[in-house]
Amino acid sequence: MHAITIPEPGGPDALVWDRVPDPVPGDGEVLVDVAASAVNRADLLQRQGFYDPPPGTSPYPGLECSGRIAAVGSGVSGWSVGDEVCALLGGGGYAEKVAVPAGQLLPVPEGVDLVTAAGLPEVACTVWSNVFMIAQLRPGETLLVHGGASGIGTMAVQLAKAVGARVAVTAGSAEKLERCRELGADILIDYREQDFVAELAEATGGAGADVILDIVGAKYLDRNVQALAENGRLAVIGLQGGLKAELNLGALLRKRGAVTATSLRGRPPAEKAAIVAAVREHVWPLVASGRVRPVVDRVLPMPEAAQAHRVLEESTHVGKVLLTTAGDGRC
Repeated sequence: MHAITIPEPGGPDALVWDRVPDPVPGDGEVLVDVAASAVNRADLLQRQGFYDPPPGTSPYPGLECSGRIAAVGSGVSGWSVGDEVCALLGGGGYAEKVAVPAGQLLPVPEGVDLVTAAGLPEVACTVWSNVFMIAQLRPGETLLVHGGASGIGTMAVQLAKAVGARVAVTAGSAEKLERCRELGADILIDYREQDFVAELAEATGGAGADVILDIVGAKYLDRNVQALAENGRLAVIGLQGGLKAELNLGALLRKRGAVTATSLRGRPPAEKAAIVAAVREHVWPLVASGRVRPVVDRVLPMPEAAQAHRVLEESTHVGKVLLTTAGDGRC
C-alpha cells in the first residue's frame, strides 16, 4: 500500500507519499481500506518530531479515518467485511489501509457520506470525553470554547447547544465568528481585539463560564481561571500557547474550581473503547438527526498532505481538513 511517511522530521515537505508494507490485523482488530483521513494538530507535532505515536501503533500520522472493513481479525464480533466505518486511531490514518482495534470503530452515521465521516471520530471523542464525561457540562450552564472555528470548536459548539447550554467562543476573525454564530454560538469574542475575560463577564453578568475548553494552554491559564464561574471546570486539551505557567491556587480555591488536562491519543485501548461507546450512544443520534453536523473546510488528495498541513499552520480553515485516497492513480 501507499502511506504518508516522515523520513526526517521537519516542515510540511517532510511528508512523503511512499510504498510501505500492508498492515495485518491482530487479535481484536479489523483491517480498514481507508477512504479518507483528517488532519489534526497532533499530526503537525508528529511531523516536527515532537509527538511520537504510542508504542505498538502505526508510525504514520493520522488519528482518525473512514473506510470499509477489508478483513476481520480473530476475536472480533459485531463487524463484517464490507461494513462502512469510521475510527479513532493511535496513528496510521494517512494510508490506504490501517489496522484498528474493534473497540475504536464506529458505524458511519446515517446521513453522512463516507469521506466526510473521517472528520468525526477525533473531534467527537475529544469533546464528549472532556466537556461531558469529565467536566460534566449541564443544561443551562455556559461553555467557553477557545478556537471556536476549529474542528474541535465547531463540534463543541454544536454538542453544547444540543444539550441546552449557552456557548461562548473565541476566534481570530469576524468571518470565523460568524461561522460560529451560524452553528449556534451565543457569545462571540475576537481574541485579537477583545479581552475574553472582560467580554465573558459582561455577557454573563459577572458569572463567567461553568466549563472552559482550552486548546491554548500556558498562555491562557491565568485568564482562564479568572473567567471561570464558581464551581467552574477548566479542561485543557492543547498546548498551542506553551507548556508552563503559574497557577494562582488562591483564585482557583475561591471559585472552588477544577483544572483537568487530558490527551486522547495515549489513553489505553479500554479507555478509548469506553469513550467511543459513549460517543456512539450520545453523539451519533444527534448527527443522524442533523442537530449536529460535521464541518469540513476542504478535501485534498492524500498525497497532498503537505498542503493540508500548511492550511492548519496558517489557521485559515473552519472545521476539518480531510485527506482522501480517492482519485489518485496509485490508490
